[in-house]
Amino acid sequence: MDITPYVDSLRRDLVAAADTGSEETRQAAERLALALDPAARLALMEALSQAAAEITSEMPAGAVDVRLNGRELEFVVQAPAALPPTPPAPPSAPPLDEAEEGGMARITLRIPESVKARAEEMAAKAGHSLNTWLVNVVRAATSETAINIDLDLSSIPFLSNDQLGGRRGRRMSGWV
Repeated sequence: MDITPYVDSLRRDLVAAADTGSEETRQAAERLALALDPAARLALMEALSQAAAEITSEMPAGAVDVRLNGRELEFVVQAPAALPPTPPAPPSAPPLDEAEEGGMARITLRIPESVKARAEEMAAKAGHSLNTWLVNVVRAATSETAINIDLDLSSIPFLSNDQLGGRRGRRMSGWV
């Protein structure tokens, strides 16, 4: 920040005030204005440094510094290092409708080990236990707004046997 325009403004104002007096008064004011130049600069720098200190004291973290570079002032803002973004909270389970849910029932579910492993991965990604994840999947599939999709993938000519998981002519079904 160049404070020269502000010091020059003070000088012009002092000389303008002396213009109402004699020639001697005007010359004295000009000499006085030149002598006051360093003092005016120092006073402005002190005021700006005090302002930076007050701003820093109001900041929760970081600082504002005023530095002198030649005849120029520089403001340096030291912000704290950005914190890593917090991971989003795992989605919560939909609220239970007590009247609809009733009591808890225990079932035994027999599924292939590979399906169980994939279900555990999906549950972990969702931030839920396997049991909670399965309850949510079954709840979504059995809700009145669920849409049951049943596709015959064998009729799609551009899908290869590999894309179908080696199951040519199989169907895909699920709920949305």
